[in-house]
Amino acid sequence: QVQLVESGGGLVQPGGSLRLSCAASASIFGIYAMGWYRQAPGKQRELVATITSGGVTNYADSVKGRFTISTISRDNAKNTVYLQMNSLKPEDTAVYYCSADAPPRPRFWGQGTQVTVSS
Repeated sequence: QVQLVESGGGLVQPGGSLRLSCAASASIFGIYAMGWYRQAPGKQRELVATITSGGVTNYADSVKGRFTISTISRDNAKNTVYLQMNSLKPEDTAVYYCSADAPPRPRFWGQGTQVTVSS
């Protein structure tokens, strides 16, 4: 049962932009927050950005001023979160994972989408 579907990854040159999207299925109700995490080879998964249902955002220091997270919520039945990534750097290369928090259930994760920044 697929519950978080991601899209938008790919290969981009340094300084370029990408937009990631993640749609939550209607089976995930009561979402409090959604977010993006990333995991580079040989490293632990790390927070990129999160946004609550009230619009409060949180960013990793490494992406502040370059990345923007936003959401669209339709009748609390389908939530979509976006990550606009500008001024991309090679160190942004990673698999990016979408997340959804709907307490008291465990965090939901997407399948991941590869972002590669290289010339």
